[in-house]
Amino acid sequence: MPSPTDTPRRLAVLIDADNVSASVIAPLLAEIANYGAATVRRIYGDWTLPNLGAWKAVLAEHSIVPIQQFRNTTGKNATDSAMIIDAMDLLHAGRLDGFCLVSSDSDFTRLASRIREQGVPVYGFGESKTPRAFIAACDRFVFTDVLTGRSGSGTGKAPPLKSAKNDQQLAALLRRVVDASADETGWAALGDVASRMAQQESDFDPRVYGFSRLRPLIEEIGIFELEERPGAQGHKHLWLRNRRRPAEPAADGSGADKDAAKGSKRGRRGGRKKAKADKAEST
Repeated sequence: MPSPTDTPRRLAVLIDADNVSASVIAPLLAEIANYGAATVRRIYGDWTLPNLGAWKAVLAEHSIVPIQQFRNTTGKNATDSAMIIDAMDLLHAGRLDGFCLVSSDSDFTRLASRIREQGVPVYGFGESKTPRAFIAACDRFVFTDVLTGRSGSGTGKAPPLKSAKNDQQLAALLRRVVDASADETGWAALGDVASRMAQQESDFDPRVYGFSRLRPLIEEIGIFELEERPGAQGHKHLWLRNRRRPAEPAADGSGADKDAAKGSKRGRRGGRKKAKADKAEST
């Protein structure tokens, strides 16, 4: 993520109106601002249809250019082709530093892969139902469900998409990342862990588990030793390492056999010493 003093990266925001709700646009653009400036803002759909009426009400407010694509065949999503063609034109123009593909449709998987092959980062945004293939094709993927923080019925705040408690897959992933980020003493800086997590899992986001940051998620899971250390300018930084487990006996039982052999040897020595002592007393 660029620092505030850097020149913002120029991003193209391309929205599939058929697969994204208009209610997400404000928090979506706020999230995109963390990655750069939304220089190009386009949304694709058949604007002659009534189902896109909610989008029409917010386009001018957020300076989004609607691209009309008629549906020439029933049941086919013609907007996909228009969005893909525009993306490739923008890519080869060479004026942008990244692409934000906003859709829950797996049809954009190859597009995301092609843009990345060109060395340009891809940020994906879609609902939690988005197919895994599209998520994995993006450098970073954010679920729009966590941006709105609302339930599907609109009646209140939604519960977390996932529970961190007893999530063995999450625990195993965090253990591996902490081990890979650790120094020779086994301790890893939280910042390094966060960076490596984002590299390994494009959709990893503490907000999915109901936490705004990684630290409270780590504390909730409770499988790491935690230690605060002073950093530059008096700031404290969190370090963590896997909790040490008691040593387990060797699988072949060799450890127990060795201990038994040592005990037997000590017993034989003690017996010989006792026999000598008894012989001396008798004489």
